[in-house]
Amino acid sequence: MLSKLVAGIVLGTIAISASAQIKVGIPLSTTGPAASLGIPEKNTATLYPSTIAGQKMEYIVLDDATDTTAARRNTEKLVTEDKVDVIIGPSTSPTTLAIIEVAAKSQTPTISLGAAVRLVSPMDDQKRWIFKTPYNDSIIAEAAVLHMVKNGIKTLGHIGFNDAYGESWYLELAKAAEKHKVKIVVSEKYNPKDTSVTAQVLKVMSANPGAVLIVGSGTPAVLPQATLVERNYKGKIYQTSGVINNDFLRVGGKNVEGTLLPGGPVIVVDQLPDSHPAKKPGLEYKQKYEAAFGAGSLTTFGANAWDGMLILQRAIPVALKKAKPGTVEFRVALRDAIEAVKDLPATHGVINMTQADHNGFSANAPVMITIVNGKWTLAK
Repeated sequence: MLSKLVAGIVLGTIAISASAQIKVGIPLSTTGPAASLGIPEKNTATLYPSTIAGQKMEYIVLDDATDTTAARRNTEKLVTEDKVDVIIGPSTSPTTLAIIEVAAKSQTPTISLGAAVRLVSPMDDQKRWIFKTPYNDSIIAEAAVLHMVKNGIKTLGHIGFNDAYGESWYLELAKAAEKHKVKIVVSEKYNPKDTSVTAQVLKVMSANPGAVLIVGSGTPAVLPQATLVERNYKGKIYQTSGVINNDFLRVGGKNVEGTLLPGGPVIVVDQLPDSHPAKKPGLEYKQKYEAAFGAGSLTTFGANAWDGMLILQRAIPVALKKAKPGTVEFRVALRDAIEAVKDLPATHGVINMTQADHNGFSANAPVMITIVNGKWTLAK
């Protein structure tokens, strides 16, 4: 079963289907610090349909090793040599920022898997070609701060990535904290490849915040939390939805028990009420993914890539009525069709795109998640 699914994807630059009529470029971080994001995204791409609206599909996956220069180079190849009609990816906010100019100049609609709201806002002539499936960091920040307020937390410490994702996230966190009168008493940065954050953690603990929010993604987000636990920090520890994968659980172990974070409902889809709009698409994706890659292998990052395909399945039939694949006209029509997607049930909620909102999820889409006995659990 899996071998047949994998056969439907193009690895590197070797195309397996010369007759494919719609080309999808998939630049991902399957190695490097963001590999725990890119690998399930790549796995998900093997589950993509072989045809949409009667048109054959060709998928071209390239690895950028979590490097912004490589991400831009890969995207340039996809749009100039492979002549893709649309892009799903890259995996992160920094790698997406590196390719926005390329996507816009080539007029190639791009559905990013990065989280930063700055990828799609404020809207301009370049960003009108960029969409994204992870929640805007503004939505997650608001949900996290609201949870803190409900639990009586008045002071907050922050430790975040020293990159575009971390910077964008902190700006949104500061807005949410000010709005809800939670005081950020200390803010520290670190790099995803750092092997120690002891200095930053000591500064955070000296400020004695009621909670600490760690802004990272994948397994590099474990380090600050493990250091806080080792130093016997007693407050609540929050993370962002960027950590929701099993590698985070495996690497974090007991150090991440009790973590709180707002995230996509797909990761706790079995615990959702039947009335939840994400339950049906979430269960369908989970069943497909775990049938191919094993029980317990589901991640929110793979689900982001799945939601990208759900968007294309809605938009491609509309674009085909206006132009043929492989043309600028088709790419323009596809961009317009993506922007017009409404009431689309996806694994992370209901998507409603607009000219101003290229994410499409509402503020109440995330659910609060915690970790109990090494498992993602819907928080009470």
